[in-house]
Amino acid sequence: MAKFSIDLQAGKVKEDDAVSSVGQTIVGIDLGTTNSLVARVLDGKAEAVAGPDGKSVLVPSIVHFADDGEVVVGEAAKSFLLTHPERTIYSVKRLLGKSFGDLKNFENRFGYRVIDEDEDRLVKIAVPGPNGQDKYYSPIELSAKILQALKARIEAEIGGEVSRAVITVPAYFNDSQRQATRDAGKLAGLDVLRIVNEPTASSLAYGIGLKDEDEGRTIAVYDLGGGTFDVSVLRIEQGIFEVLSTNGDTFLGGDDLDQAIADHWINEKSLKVDSPQRRGEIRLLAERAKKQLSFEDSFTSEFHGITLYLDRSQANVLFTPLIKRTLASCDRALKDAGLTSDDIDHVIMVGGSTRVPLVKSEVSNFFGKKVNDSLDPDQVVALGAAIQADVLAGNQKDVLLLDITPLSLGIETVGGLMDPIIARNSKVPTRVGRKYTTSVDGQKNLKVAVFQGERDMVKDNRKLGEFVLGDIPPMPAGIPQIEIQFGLDADGILRVKAMEHRSGKSQSVTIKSQYGISEEEMAEMLIESIANAEGDVAARALVEARNEANNVLLSTKKFLEQNAGWLTEEQSASIREYAEKLSAAVAGTDKDSINQRLEELNQFTTPLAHEALDRNVAAAIKGSDL
Repeated sequence: MAKFSIDLQAGKVKEDDAVSSVGQTIVGIDLGTTNSLVARVLDGKAEAVAGPDGKSVLVPSIVHFADDGEVVVGEAAKSFLLTHPERTIYSVKRLLGKSFGDLKNFENRFGYRVIDEDEDRLVKIAVPGPNGQDKYYSPIELSAKILQALKARIEAEIGGEVSRAVITVPAYFNDSQRQATRDAGKLAGLDVLRIVNEPTASSLAYGIGLKDEDEGRTIAVYDLGGGTFDVSVLRIEQGIFEVLSTNGDTFLGGDDLDQAIADHWINEKSLKVDSPQRRGEIRLLAERAKKQLSFEDSFTSEFHGITLYLDRSQANVLFTPLIKRTLASCDRALKDAGLTSDDIDHVIMVGGSTRVPLVKSEVSNFFGKKVNDSLDPDQVVALGAAIQADVLAGNQKDVLLLDITPLSLGIETVGGLMDPIIARNSKVPTRVGRKYTTSVDGQKNLKVAVFQGERDMVKDNRKLGEFVLGDIPPMPAGIPQIEIQFGLDADGILRVKAMEHRSGKSQSVTIKSQYGISEEEMAEMLIESIANAEGDVAARALVEARNEANNVLLSTKKFLEQNAGWLTEEQSASIREYAEKLSAAVAGTDKDSINQRLEELNQFTTPLAHEALDRNVAAAIKGSDL
């Protein structure tokens, strides 16, 4: 067997000689915020793997560091949330690729200590060690502990080594978060063959059950997990799962429903939760209440002698604002796909939090149809990952997945303009190239600054990184041929290459933005691009007018130098006068004034340019035998 990749040009799966999977099991892993799972395909059917007791397939995404240094992962670590919260780490997925500045409104939700030494640096977690000194762990290291537990579980099941996996991530994980997930896999002893969007994996899990008459149908995948939310709109054609649009929120999930209940009790009863132990205790009670209210009408419990009560109607009031946020994402996803709710044929529910009755009813009302929750919502993502792993193993050659990029990617050009190279909602993997040149004579270096966003000016977009193409042979402006090539792979990792074709000089870089970007930030960027469209067009027009004027001024200066021998003093003086007026206009902010002065200069110099051309031609053929 061999790994299969996607040939988008040919529209088919092609063999990749770089990876051979002969005799090896490739597994699918759902590395979740609340729970994680490992799954495989056995006899053509995807199945999640349970623990030694054969009961639960869920591994709580919790890591506990015992007094003696032992590391406990999963269900056994969960009980330590109450007794040793400072050494029991949960929801680590929320921390991947984040700085403390990103988390400063959320750090009180954690029972453990998140280091805040620098708001702009990636977070670390401080865990008290056996000797009383703190030990520090990165989210990558902690995620690796969970992956190691999953690896051990599947190896015990099959009685052999597992070293290759497909791991899922939320659709809105950026390059840094995807790379962090891959690094965690490597640290756990896994070769991560593919990073797959969770909604895409979900579509595969449900795609197996689609009948022939479902060809050409459009599906909405609503994925509300423990810590993240994603909604994707997909179309299924001839076995091809194409993602038309995605939207979501990296800081919204079942944890937030739990927190809403906890906050309600804290405010209603004036509870004191000023210690990590009490915060962990109230969080677990809130989680129990949420689960119980999914099939019962009320919940009652005790918290340090205080009776806590919540009924389903009260819970619905608490949940409604959060659910409305998910529906707003659904609305944006539909608009991005150019569809309405009437165009959706199936609505698939994914994630344990979709068991909440209000979630099901509100989503059903939004789309105007009954939701499909026939598969276990906790297992759907892992099952899809296992199927993708089976595709990579070469066992399913009739499945093709097309993901998309949620925001445009481009570079900064003269005047601070954003020139998109990969447009928003482009299918990935993709590779796009565009040619540029220099704007100054003898330019030896070219800075390539990469941005993400929808605004016309780079100052309004998000900078991802930059590099310099150096040692360009000195040439007149406009002569160098520089190609900038963007490559966005199936994992969402961006690679940028710049090459000067005449000299062969090249420079490439993998762009890994340092921090995550939330759905709210993405939505805000899109909304701002619409709200500021008119102003952006005007700003771009002004910059483009200035750029054109500056190019003409440069050409005018060269023209005066190269033709000084035959131009009269009056002609040279007039050209300089028109050029000075144009320079003054360029220094202002009136586009029309720039264009007017540009037209005046062009009108005066055009006849002289024709005369210069005639003189050059005459000089070139003088003395030739025609």
